Amino acid sequence: MTVLRHEGAWAVELDGELFGQSRDREVSKAAANRRAREMQDAGRPCQVRVAGETGFYALT
Repeated sequence: MTVLRHEGAWAVELDGELFGQSRDREVSKAAANRRAREMQDAGRPCQVRVAGETGFYALT
């Protein structure tokens, strides 16, 4: 999933659908991390990417 700019705000894109829209990037990142945790707990690997950022940050 990717946190990206969308219509003047931030949103999370996953499989072509948007959620977690906010004017604050950190709020959208938190929504992405919550969903990633749910997916990982269900046995589905997931990576959160943030447009414009580089690096790897593992969920613990």
